[in-house]
Amino acid sequence: MHDVSANGAQIPALGFGTWDLPPDRVQPLVEHALGVGYRHLDTAQMYGNEAAVGAGLRASGLARDAVFLTTKIWPDYFARDAFLEATDERLRLLGVDRVDLLLLHWPSKTVPLGETIEALNAVRKAGQTRHIGVSNFTTKLIDEAVRLSDAPLVTDQVEYHPYLDQSKVLAKLKAHGMALTAYCPIARGRVVDDPTLVRIGEAHGKSATQVALRWLVQQEGVIAIPRSSNEARI
Repeated sequence: MHDVSANGAQIPALGFGTWDLPPDRVQPLVEHALGVGYRHLDTAQMYGNEAAVGAGLRASGLARDAVFLTTKIWPDYFARDAFLEATDERLRLLGVDRVDLLLLHWPSKTVPLGETIEALNAVRKAGQTRHIGVSNFTTKLIDEAVRLSDAPLVTDQVEYHPYLDQSKVLAKLKAHGMALTAYCPIARGRVVDDPTLVRIGEAHGKSATQVALRWLVQQEGVIAIPRSSNEARI
């Protein structure tokens, strides 16, 4: 699987998402995903599973630098001091010195974006994350975040799949040299029985899920982070 280049970051085009996985299964599922070839893990403060994700990474036996690790900070912690403390906690729970990508999980309705972007730049400058970005930002907010940030932003993580048009966000991100990271890339399982995707898959000896993921990652600047609690599907 290829890497996506975005403002200096090299991000594996397929990542393993960990949202809403059964808590007692996170570590073995992460370990399994890495064992079958994933080299990109996605978690978040809000998921409550960073310690298990970190344990799975260590149990895999892979070198830390072999895996691209992303986490996100929740808007409740977007004030500067709270953000710095939350970043420290992310690294402690994951058991790493730094992450590869730190994202703002959702826009805040209360803390000025400038304050949070400044804090995001500060933790990057301190070496706690290699790259920074955002999640669930609209085209207008992408422009504002880019304007406010000293360091380049590398991605906006948004829901994207065959039933959701994100062409406007894609165009905006491309203009800023950023990637789009697609969560819910198989539309929470809806693609599995889609007649069109099934038909395309049958013509190529693939599943409808594989077709949906291929459609995403063959687009320039698009990364997909599917999630599954089924080892065979992983």
